[in-house]
Amino acid sequence: MSTSRKAPVIVVTGTPGTGKTTHAELLAQESPIPLKHINVGDLVKEKNLYEEYDEEWQSYTVDEDKLLDELEPLASEGGIILDWHTCDIFPERWADLVVVLRCNHTMLWDRLEKRGYPLKKIQENNEAEIMDVVIEEARSSYAPEIVVELQSEGTEDLESNVSRIVQWIEAWRKDRGLSDS
Repeated sequence: MSTSRKAPVIVVTGTPGTGKTTHAELLAQESPIPLKHINVGDLVKEKNLYEEYDEEWQSYTVDEDKLLDELEPLASEGGIILDWHTCDIFPERWADLVVVLRCNHTMLWDRLEKRGYPLKKIQENNEAEIMDVVIEEARSSYAPEIVVELQSEGTEDLESNVSRIVQWIEAWRKDRGLSDS
């Protein structure tokens, strides 16, 4: 972790449908310091950071080396929110906070159905949520004190989660002697 960064790198992760993008967008708006929201899935498409498109799963096979090369300068600078369904690809030194969003699996199923996901993809993601796949991935990839698990089942959760992360940002800056000027 770089001590020279003026702003943190926050990873917002979770099974598809848990509210990562909504959380990241609101956090970028409410943060006491400028944070750039990077939807990693969109970045992969925009910058062609993939090997192929998988028709059956309706998703891209990411070229991890290209993706990490693209993100490295942004991560060393800090001040970003990385929003993606997986987190263990990001080097440990990048992350100052890893937020894992969780959602009741029946609610998750409905959200993914509304997105028009194929049944196989809904089942796989639902199973991943039930089996704690993302939280286990986060816990095995980063120091336990930077991994936070938050429920994401409605507007109240969203607002309370974003407010908690804003407080964390303020504490992170204070710990480093950075003022809000």
